[in-house]
Amino acid sequence: MTAGSSISLRREGAIAVVTLSNAGRLNAMTRAMWRELRAVFDGLRGDGNDAPRCVIVRGEGGAFCAGGDISEYPSFRFKEPSLREFHENEVWAALQAMLDCPLPLVAQIEGACMGAGIEIASCCDIRLAGASAKFGAPIAKLGFPMAPREAALVHGAIGDVLARDMLLAAGVHGAQRLYDAGFLLQVLPDNEVALAVQSHAQRIAVLSPQAARLHKATFAVLRAGAPSAHGLLATAYDYADSAEHREGIAAFLAKRTPNF
Repeated sequence: MTAGSSISLRREGAIAVVTLSNAGRLNAMTRAMWRELRAVFDGLRGDGNDAPRCVIVRGEGGAFCAGGDISEYPSFRFKEPSLREFHENEVWAALQAMLDCPLPLVAQIEGACMGAGIEIASCCDIRLAGASAKFGAPIAKLGFPMAPREAALVHGAIGDVLARDMLLAAGVHGAQRLYDAGFLLQVLPDNEVALAVQSHAQRIAVLSPQAARLHKATFAVLRAGAPSAHGLLATAYDYADSAEHREGIAAFLAKRTPNF
């Protein structure tokens, strides 16, 4: 691992904060960081009373993630087996762990969000960005394409027009363009992003964890096809007699705040 690079996890009450850090390299992802990212999200489950209710994904020091750590590339990219191992069993395994996480993920995007950064952000449910944030994947300048499953992920999140420009023309776009494309929920002044993300995460954290898990399951199925295609309808209403369902309805009728 590059000195100073890591994926850290901390708890702030009901909120978990995952931080990408690679000092001096705008948090570019090393191979070790991809493996750490997978391990962190494999451990972030929605079970138990002490489980987090929401996850913030952010970068250290005013940048989200500038891509992959290119200093490592000569050691593995020029042989097909090691290249395949990297993309399928390190990068995609980490991204899949994020996609499989049953908790709501909120991306706090500041500064560079390039390549690996836009892939990680694409796994998040809600994305807020600073006005000066930049988005792209100019890997055509490096002579290689985005791996197929990674490209499909980004294409689905940012849309066909921007995906083609980023990958075919090495286009780099500002936050407003990504907001217009539907990728971002909000674009804020740079100095307001962290507070806005924290506020949004807190809004999520007081809501029903059960509802969040079930919505995440629905969204996961929708990525793959119609809800009926994966048996979702067979279990869609199993929550009928659950405590959270009863509490939510009772609180509304009693005109009080629910206690989830």
